[in-house]
Amino acid sequence: MAGFEDAAARWNGRYGAPGWLFGTEPNDTLAARADLFAPGDRVLCVADGEGRNSTWLAARGCRVVAFDLSEVALRKAAGLAAERGVEVEFHRSSTDDWDWSPRPGEPAFGAVVAVFVQFATPAQRAAMFEGFARTLRPGGVLLLVGYGPRQMEYGTGGPGILEHLYDEPMLREAFAGWRIERLERAQRELREGSGHVGMSDVVEFVARRP
Repeated sequence: MAGFEDAAARWNGRYGAPGWLFGTEPNDTLAARADLFAPGDRVLCVADGEGRNSTWLAARGCRVVAFDLSEVALRKAAGLAAERGVEVEFHRSSTDDWDWSPRPGEPAFGAVVAVFVQFATPAQRAAMFEGFARTLRPGGVLLLVGYGPRQMEYGTGGPGILEHLYDEPMLREAFAGWRIERLERAQRELREGSGHVGMSDVVEFVARRP
């Protein structure tokens, strides 16, 4: 548990600063793809932080489960959900510890949302991607947003570790056999709280599980 607690302490420190680290509005790629989510859809939000994405989905009528390893972030997320009058099932977990298998008596998720989950090493990322496949129903959709390699030049967010970033060949290989609906990389300005600010190398990926 030492690794978990060390990471949790680091993120608790970041989320414990005044204000909202990544803002309270949903990620712009997620908001632009509202068509992917319908009322009643079961959606899993991975490493959801302060709840900006999960609460937005819940306000659209989705049944949302979200997890993060920071209890500080989860408290802020619960407060945001209460403020917005929505329900989200929040859990404290890392991506390593999360049980990706569908729960007994419950259907698999119809969607997984993973926005800037950039702390994963290549081995952790491979396990997480396998988890996405396990937790989604056939035909379920994955929306993934992350930083590309040029983010190392910009330094406007992200881990500053090249191996933790995404690129197009990696995603095509990792999700071979999935129906890829969107895979685009663009250099554009981000304005997400104080954590993501400025020109950024952004990768957007939407794919459906076979």
